[in-house]
Amino acid sequence: MSYCPEHLKYTKDHEWVEKTGDRRVRVGITDFAQKQLGDIVFVDVPSVNRAVDAGEPLGIVESVKSVSDLYAPVPGRVTAKNPDLDSDPELVNTDSYGDGWIAEIEIAGTGALDGLLDAAQYQEFLAAE
Repeated sequence: MSYCPEHLKYTKDHEWVEKTGDRRVRVGITDFAQKQLGDIVFVDVPSVNRAVDAGEPLGIVESVKSVSDLYAPVPGRVTAKNPDLDSDPELVNTDSYGDGWIAEIEIAGTGALDGLLDAAQYQEFLAAE
């Protein structure tokens, strides 16, 4: 089973969400996703100030095996992108829940995190796949 920190929220598209402020979250891909992708060679991070809707493509993650879309887990506005991924995309493989984060989003509206999975629910989802 893949590692899933308890304090994070998750999507069925294998993104994780960490609340970092009252209306701010940090987003990345899960340990499961990075293992499935293999060695990551490029991450196309979103443009800062770009408005996003939950479920729409936010960027791409390219590995030696494939190219996968990264989806916005919440509606809002991109406030930051991880600049370290430009020169070191492998951070997603080596530290997917830490230095390998991809973007930060300022959440629009209330209840945006309500539909996300907790760690136990995400583990159950993975077991059923």
